[in-house]
Amino acid sequence: MLDEKFYERLKEKIIPYFEYDDGHGFDHTERVYRNALLISGEENVDLDIVQASVLLHDIARAKETDENGVCHSEEGAKMAKEILKEMNFPDEKIDKVLHCIKVHRFSKGLKAETREAEILQDADRLDALGAMVLVRMIQRSLKYNLPIYDPNIPIKEKYDGKGKTVINHIYEKILNIKPETFKTKKAQKIAKERYGVVKDFANSYLKEWKGEI
Repeated sequence: MLDEKFYERLKEKIIPYFEYDDGHGFDHTERVYRNALLISGEENVDLDIVQASVLLHDIARAKETDENGVCHSEEGAKMAKEILKEMNFPDEKIDKVLHCIKVHRFSKGLKAETREAEILQDADRLDALGAMVLVRMIQRSLKYNLPIYDPNIPIKEKYDGKGKTVINHIYEKILNIKPETFKTKKAQKIAKERYGVVKDFANSYLKEWKGEI
């Protein structure tokens, strides 16, 4: 197993890829990294594969934003291969890291074929639940001058990527990230608590808006 100094050097090398923050800045990667290590503590996995894939999973986010048709998971895997070879990461583990990156987007419906890939999926999705995601959504609303809630914008049953308010986004997307859909028991336990935080906030917000509580 590689020592912590290797991962510190890897972090330093990739930080420039996150200068453009679209809500998935390096702070997101750091949180996913901590989530993954927490989940891995109860799993029999190769931590080199987990740590490398987590740190590199979003390095192509800026390209996806700037270049139409670019999938950040596919492009990220290509970029990760070059970086890992340059840093003398064990050759026999590189393809396993690339698989994790390629399938990490749960919404794409790609199957994670290894436990390490499932851990990256779980760790990444955990950052879309809880108090942290509430803050991120509110910050985004303030940045783009969007309402937290608008009673004239109905809550749709199915998310179509066009939610204009925080409350719409929570009910149409976030609350569909069910705890039972996570692959590891540790992530399911964490997700259950974080899910409750988001659900309670949204329900209380609407009740307060309507004067019910």
